[in-house]
Amino acid sequence: MVELTYTPVDDIPKIHAELRAGFNSGKLKSIEYRKYQLLQLAYLVQENAERIEKALQSDLGRPAIESRFIEINTTVGDALTAYENVEKWAKPEKAPFSLNFTFMRPTIHKEAKGVILIIAPFNYPLWLTLGPLAGAIAAGNCALLKPAESTPAISSLFAELVPKYLDSDLVRVVNGAVAETTKILELPWDHILYTGSGRVAKIVSAAAAKHLTPVTLELGGKSPVIVDPNCDLESAASRILWGKVVNAGQTCVAPDYILVPRSFQDTFIDALKKKYQEFYPGEEGAKKDDAYSRIVTKQAWGRIKGLLDGTKGTVVIGGEMDEGGKYIAPTVVKDVPGDDSLMSEEIFGPVLPIVPVEDLDEAIRYVNAHDHPLALYVFTKDEAFKKKVLTSTQSGAYSVGEVLLHPGVEGLPFGGIGPSGSGNHTGKYTFDTFTHLRAALDSPGWLDKILGFRYPPYSDKKLKATERFKRKLPPKPTGPPTSLTTTSSWKKWWVFAVAIAIAAGLTRRRAGLAN
Repeated sequence: MVELTYTPVDDIPKIHAELRAGFNSGKLKSIEYRKYQLLQLAYLVQENAERIEKALQSDLGRPAIESRFIEINTTVGDALTAYENVEKWAKPEKAPFSLNFTFMRPTIHKEAKGVILIIAPFNYPLWLTLGPLAGAIAAGNCALLKPAESTPAISSLFAELVPKYLDSDLVRVVNGAVAETTKILELPWDHILYTGSGRVAKIVSAAAAKHLTPVTLELGGKSPVIVDPNCDLESAASRILWGKVVNAGQTCVAPDYILVPRSFQDTFIDALKKKYQEFYPGEEGAKKDDAYSRIVTKQAWGRIKGLLDGTKGTVVIGGEMDEGGKYIAPTVVKDVPGDDSLMSEEIFGPVLPIVPVEDLDEAIRYVNAHDHPLALYVFTKDEAFKKKVLTSTQSGAYSVGEVLLHPGVEGLPFGGIGPSGSGNHTGKYTFDTFTHLRAALDSPGWLDKILGFRYPPYSDKKLKATERFKRKLPPKPTGPPTSLTTTSSWKKWWVFAVAIAIAAGLTRRRAGLAN
């Protein structure tokens, strides 16, 4: 195992000062220099993909295909998206037209916040470190990267590669554990992005509050899967099981538990068993080298084992464990009650509890009685079922017929709500997170001929002049609306199309009568 060299605590304030000086140098005011750094970032990953795969295999026992699909390709994509779009993203925008203020030329400038702190987790250490960095650079910021100490191989690789590919005036890496992170958090930052547990998030937020530093939190939680008997059963079993076993379940948006009608539970378990045998054939099964990830540390292994040992449910798939190898087999547990040990906290491992319910209403009540999850998954063919879950619950994201992939879908924000996080990132949303929208006016002197009434001494005539700037309200409501539903846009267009068709028909008829 690689031994991680920690950054001397006394060096951290100096690194912070050097990054501040780098920001003040104005290098990243140049869009071309941002693009240069973004392309360097993409090549950092691409040219070292095999070394990154080996580091992730060393830290997490992760198969190469998982690292390539979920982290390496996605990180290169994030850097490339920022490279291709930074000019458009950073371009000043005109404010929406207003006759009252248009001559002041109101403009929104996209400006960097300053020096950003990115505290990354162990589970996806590449993407959740360098992905946000791409957005920070695109927005013109400098950044300090704090990788996880529990993944020493990839964190050591960051310390080696970042200064080789990126400008050290602008991006630095600090490795360490509690002492180093504590020193980092004592310093003033212009924005902090933290990914990890809610417990540590409170520490980070409290430290940030001392400097009034804005914080983006990505925290996870227990992401439920609601399964309808009217679903594509084979697809549901494949995707849910894959979402739970990839990276050995150490994914913040992994399916945490399943809510399924009691009468359908055994049918669904049979489908999972079939897929499990397809995923992991042979005697060794999931224990085969390069077939399945391992738990990151023995402490994490022990925590998951404790949750499984305390369950009142019945293990129907897996259950095998090996502390020395930090191995926990993909495990499915049926008949799990709502107050079970497996339901007491985010599992963050390859154990999948199935909670039987009577119907969809009970499933929704259970979800709503707990913290808003980072993701909520639904498997059904029924459009009414989909809509009911979407409109009756809250979550960071909502996916039908799919798991895990939404954070990597271009154009979608990735973030939580309530205890599962605040703020969002990925792609343009990362750029926005690390950007200050600076309002600007350029008001000509002649406008005082119109706005001169604002100056003392005040008079009735000047008071009356303010009426020119008062916006007119629509008619006052006579009572609450008779329907609480909003007419969907397609229905409005359908009505409009029908009206056009009728008008066209009447026109042709009149033309025929005239002839």
